[in-house]
Amino acid sequence: MNTFFKTTLCTALVLCLPLTAQAHRAWLLPSATVLSSDDAWVSIDAAVSNDIFHADHAPMRPDGVVVTAPDGQILQVQNAVTGKYRSVFDVQLPQKGTYKIATASSGLMAMWKTEDGERRMWPGRGEKANPADFDKMVPKKAKDLEVSQFSRRMETFVTSGTPTDTVLKATNQGLELVPVTHPNDLFAGEAATFQFLIDGKPAVGVKVTVIPGGMRYRSKQASIELETDKKGNISVTWPQAGMYWLSAIYRDDKAKKPAKTRSGSYVATFEVLPE
Repeated sequence: MNTFFKTTLCTALVLCLPLTAQAHRAWLLPSATVLSSDDAWVSIDAAVSNDIFHADHAPMRPDGVVVTAPDGQILQVQNAVTGKYRSVFDVQLPQKGTYKIATASSGLMAMWKTEDGERRMWPGRGEKANPADFDKMVPKKAKDLEVSQFSRRMETFVTSGTPTDTVLKATNQGLELVPVTHPNDLFAGEAATFQFLIDGKPAVGVKVTVIPGGMRYRSKQASIELETDKKGNISVTWPQAGMYWLSAIYRDDKAKKPAKTRSGSYVATFEVLPE
């Protein structure tokens, strides 16, 4: 399996949690997303928390994070440290252009009951599924057998100098966001358009939630609820400058066999600049 499709089990499970006031949510938070210095660096906080961008629950380990440079080269994270509530790592930006900092996973998941009524799942908690083992590990005639195809993706974008679009191109794997408006060209009071794809095709009816940072200091989440149109697009008008957390969830019955359902989750952090 490609290293891009590896992440910790904790993060993978969090990305599928419902958006309730008490839900734990994972995020990557860059210190800045637009830089102009010749020796540009950015620091990233990575955590799973109750409040957006406030580390209060568990760290998200940086092992599965992949940094893609403007020319497509894969870079290593640097100075990674994992603490009680968050991980921190640095990314050097040696080239001018836009970088993608991301983690993702995809695969098959099966759940069923034994003759005694006990719940079973494959792969087990903390295990990595090998699709070649499916027929051996999952009973074909198991009671209440549910097989699903899933994808999870979390990312943020950082630009040094002039924005570029190489890292914005679709991978055609799972649920992903393809920016129509460049993710590092966002301004308060202006509308941005994003397209969602599922396995390379427009994802219709994706439920999208956008929450501004600083929710610890508000009595309400101040969330923006959206749904993609027939082209898979949404339009977001940013009410104010600051960091924003975007979450999207999708599910349908167009999975590849042996799966019967297909689901995808997507999370991103965007910085919106003043007018």
